[in-house]
Amino acid sequence: MRIGMMADLYKPYISGVTIYIEVNRKYLEELGHEVFIFTFSGEKEYVDDEPNVYRSPGLPIAEGFALNFVHTKRVKRVIQTMDVIHVHHPFISGQLALRYCKPLNLPIVFTNHTRYDLYAQTYAPILTKEISQTFIQTYLSRFCSRVDMVVSPSNGMAKILRELNIDAPITVVPNGVDIKKFRKVKNQTKRTELGFSLDDVLFIYSGRLAAEKNLPMVIKSFNAVAQAVDNARLLIVGSGSVEDILKDLAMQTIASNRIHFTGRVPYDELPEYLSMSDAFVTASTSEVHPLSVIEAMASGLPVVGIASPGIEDTVEDGITGMLSSNDPLVFTAKMMRLCLDKDLRLNMSRAALEASERYSIEHTGAVMLSHYERLVNQTEKQRHGIGYNLKKAWGNILAK
Repeated sequence: MRIGMMADLYKPYISGVTIYIEVNRKYLEELGHEVFIFTFSGEKEYVDDEPNVYRSPGLPIAEGFALNFVHTKRVKRVIQTMDVIHVHHPFISGQLALRYCKPLNLPIVFTNHTRYDLYAQTYAPILTKEISQTFIQTYLSRFCSRVDMVVSPSNGMAKILRELNIDAPITVVPNGVDIKKFRKVKNQTKRTELGFSLDDVLFIYSGRLAAEKNLPMVIKSFNAVAQAVDNARLLIVGSGSVEDILKDLAMQTIASNRIHFTGRVPYDELPEYLSMSDAFVTASTSEVHPLSVIEAMASGLPVVGIASPGIEDTVEDGITGMLSSNDPLVFTAKMMRLCLDKDLRLNMSRAALEASERYSIEHTGAVMLSHYERLVNQTEKQRHGIGYNLKKAWGNILAK
C-alpha cells in the first residue's frame, strides 16, 4: 500500500506530529508498505535523511514552517498516486488533500492532533474567545464532514470535537510510541555527566518550550518544592519560542542553580534523559494525547500533570501519576508528595511501565493500518477508468 502523510510542518521542526509521522512511518515500512511525506520547505540548506519526503517551496515564516497554498505540479501528481492520504493539519495540507484527492476518490484520513481552540486564544489574543471559537468550530465542522475518516488520539479530545459540533463520526486511535526504545536504556551515566547525584530527586520535562505548555507554572512550583527539599532538581529538555523567557524566570528563583536546561537534544538521545530521571512533570492543558507523557511512562516515570483532556486520558491519578487542578498551590503539593515519598514513586513507576504497553506502536499502528485497508477497499471500485490509471502511471514515473 502507498500511504501519503500530509503535514504543514515536518523536520527540522520537532513536535508531537513530527514524531508521530516518523514512528508510524518506520512501523509501516517494516511491514512492507511505502510511506510518502508531503510538506513544505523554506530552508534550501536542509537535506532530508529519509526517502520519499516531497517538499514544495514556501515562504519561511518561522523555524521549520514555510507558507504556501499549493504543492508543485510534480508533488501533486505524486500525491495522486497514493492509495490513502493521512492529513495531520487541517488547514493548508487539509485543503490541498481535498483539492487533489477528492476528484479521484482517494480516501482521506484526518487526525486532530491539536487543541486548535486553545491555540487560537494563545497565538491570536487580538481575537475574542467567542470569535476564535466560532471560526475553529465552523472550519473544523465543514472540513471533517468532507474527509473519509476523523481520528481523535483520545476520548477527551473526541468529546471536545463533539462539543465543537463536529457531526462526522470520530474514531479514537491513541498515538503510538516505540516503547522498546525507551526500555533499552537503564544506566545513570548521563545523570552524573550533567552533575546530578544518585540521591537527587530529578523531575524532568521534555518537549517544545512554547507558550501553551504552561512551563512558568512548573518552574514556580519546583522553586517552592526546592525550598523544602534540598535534593530536588529540575531538568528541562527541549527548545522553543519561550526558551529565553523561561531561563530568565528560572534565574529569578531561589532554586536557579537546581534548574538545568539542555536545549534541543536529538530524539534518539531522549530515552537516556528520561531513564536517568525520577518523575516527569507537565503543566500543559492543551494536550490532545501527549507523546512526551507516553514516552515518560514507557521509561518508568510517574507523571505529575494537570487534569485535562489528553493528560487525564493517559495518566491514572494515584496509580501511574498524580493529577492536579490548574492551581499552582495544588500542583506544588502534588510535586512535593511525589518528591518525598520514594515508595510511591517506585509503585507508580511499575504501574506506568505496564500502562504504557497499550500505546506501543505495534498495537496502535496495527489499528490504524486496519482502517487504511478498510477505506482503500471501500473506495477501490470507484477508482477505475482510463483517467485515473493515466494519472497514477504518470505519478509513479515522477515518484521514482
